[in-house]
Amino acid sequence: MRINPPLVALAIGAFGIGVTEFAPMGMLPGIAADLGVSIPAAGLLVSAYALGVLLGAPLMILTTGKIPRRTLLIGLMAIFTLGNLMSALATDYYSLMIARVVTSLNHGAFFGVGSVVAASLVAPEKRAGAVAAMFMGLTLATIGGVPLAAWFGELFGWRTAFWGITGLGVMTMAALWFALPNLRAPQSVGVLAEIRVLGRGPVLGALALTVVGSSAMFTVFTYIAPILSSETHASSAYITAMLVLFGVGLTLGNMWGGKAADRSIDRTLIVSLSVLIVILLAFTVLMRWPLPAAVAILIWGIASFALVPPLQMRVMEAAKDAPNLASAVNIGAFNFGNAIGAALGGAVINAGLGYPAISLAGAAMASLGLLMVLAFTWRSKASAAALTQP
Repeated sequence: MRINPPLVALAIGAFGIGVTEFAPMGMLPGIAADLGVSIPAAGLLVSAYALGVLLGAPLMILTTGKIPRRTLLIGLMAIFTLGNLMSALATDYYSLMIARVVTSLNHGAFFGVGSVVAASLVAPEKRAGAVAAMFMGLTLATIGGVPLAAWFGELFGWRTAFWGITGLGVMTMAALWFALPNLRAPQSVGVLAEIRVLGRGPVLGALALTVVGSSAMFTVFTYIAPILSSETHASSAYITAMLVLFGVGLTLGNMWGGKAADRSIDRTLIVSLSVLIVILLAFTVLMRWPLPAAVAILIWGIASFALVPPLQMRVMEAAKDAPNLASAVNIGAFNFGNAIGAALGGAVINAGLGYPAISLAGAAMASLGLLMVLAFTWRSKASAAALTQP
């Protein structure tokens, strides 16, 4: 396979963003102890990041529409680098909270603009694969970057991990400068017109599908450590290995989803959601034994991230007039889905229904997603048939 330097540069940026988003989850006890706050309070640092992504994505896109794409992507990575530097220098809880929000502001816009740029660098029939190539950085972050940052944080303190991520930000800015062509900003239809595009039925439907698909994954993934500890009676080494295996599944799913979506977006979504439903239903039983649980986790990871390239392409195609804004808002929708999934899983635990019921709740969300895809497919076919009739 021929290496595409611009896609590699975008993937390095995605890797850095993936590490900085998820690494604090593995360092929460150390951060909480060092700053003198509870672990739930330290957990709000993750929530603040997700909220920053949700708000920052449309704000950044709407205020930077006239900036050339390479300059914009480098500027977004500069914000990322500044935020991580502020995190490394943070002396108390509130300064770290502010730093996390600053870091998050680049997230949605980088993935949003990056997806559109990636798709523009290849032939039309390879666009979903190009988007998947960029997201490969995000999946590789879950396999190697996040465990490495957590290990660094454990050995040398959590600030060292943020210093390392700051260095990665500088490296990414250099890679983007040398590898990306100097792409001009697309012809803008105006801020109000771009916002109106988001109000279209197909765009709203695609964004809603992203929220549901993301929440299906995070309903279970948020609580994977206590599930494996309680139901599988697993050691911490096994849990770490399962997190890495899940990351491998995400990477494989991203690769397959990108290639399959170039052939058919709807078919890729239907197959992925169907597999996700079956495996989450099976996981309610398989979570009791280490080996079957490991197989289920791998397949679950593959099915979960096979959804990402087709969901991103569906939004970009539904909003051809404003693909940058819609693509960035879709990243916000992923994060919104994460929050809904975590809340749903938490509600199941608080209701005393037990850990297997969390997997059932995830399967229910995936089922809702499948019904939505089937309904959208049927409606588009009906509309096409109506147009062809004399």
